[in-house]
Amino acid sequence: MEFFRIKKDIPFMRHALIFNVISALTFVAAIFFLVHKGLHLSVEFKGGTVMEVKYPKAANLEAIRHTLEGLGYEQPEVTSFDTARDAMIRLPIVKTVSGANSSQLVFEALCKAEQGTTKTMDSVTAKGEHVAKAGCVDGAGAESVELQKVEFVGPQVGDELAQNGLNALVMVIIGVMIYLAIRFEWKFAVAAVIANLHDVVIILGFFAFFQWEFSLTVLAAVLAVLGYSVNESVVIFDRIRENFRKQRKSTVTAVIDSAITSTISRTIITHGCTQMMVLSMLFFGGQTLHYFAIALTIGICFGIYSSVFVAAAIAMWLGVKREDLIKPVKEKDETDGAVV
Repeated sequence: MEFFRIKKDIPFMRHALIFNVISALTFVAAIFFLVHKGLHLSVEFKGGTVMEVKYPKAANLEAIRHTLEGLGYEQPEVTSFDTARDAMIRLPIVKTVSGANSSQLVFEALCKAEQGTTKTMDSVTAKGEHVAKAGCVDGAGAESVELQKVEFVGPQVGDELAQNGLNALVMVIIGVMIYLAIRFEWKFAVAAVIANLHDVVIILGFFAFFQWEFSLTVLAAVLAVLGYSVNESVVIFDRIRENFRKQRKSTVTAVIDSAITSTISRTIITHGCTQMMVLSMLFFGGQTLHYFAIALTIGICFGIYSSVFVAAAIAMWLGVKREDLIKPVKEKDETDGAVV
């Protein structure tokens, strides 16, 4: 399906050098911010305290964040889960407050914000066990906030998650490179991996520059962008191989320009529909999906750019040619078919 058809090929490769210089400068800037500022890692990576609280009515997440900021926590992560009455609070490690005391101080502050007083309540689990839980009651004796669960994530667990995330990223890159080398040719594999790393580093550079929180959810978005960028590169590479078969007298540059031009309509449909869904998550998904959607938005935009001006251009400069993708047809022997 096509929205439109461009009759004349657009000379993308004519300006490839200019766009690749821009890409290189952006890439270097992203690395600079990663080294200079670093990523603002979430509790999953740095360690901290995770609390689950329950309200008798829909939890006011903004009010909870405001209370936590008053205690000295910068950019506290507060999200709803299960129901609108349940809220999950992730508190980073603060040197002046121990992990055990942080949950107690936070719950007392939340209780005070609801104009109540804290008390210990006895509840029965599904197994019949009696468990002591902290609660908050107002002046009339009605429960206003209940502390459901407290977990402390140690720095060692955070380091392990960070290492596992890095391993997942490396394994995806290696897998992509092997797949493209088998399906197409090693020059395309190298070009695609460089383009994908370009997208990943730029996403991380944005998060480092603006000091947005980098969590496991954002890592999932980065891995999704890797797959999305590979898909776009495969579509263009496949069209290049097809054009090599059809346009036997055309130059490599002309074949690549024709391949990119013929896939523009498909790119607009695919990326446009995906971006609409991502934007809906960005604007209406709440705090939980906010940075996930931002990472996807950056990745989709730069994924289109890198597939055209990075992957295809690098493949061209690596010297990809018709013989790399299409085996030459052997001429039949003059004696073939002769009657003896």
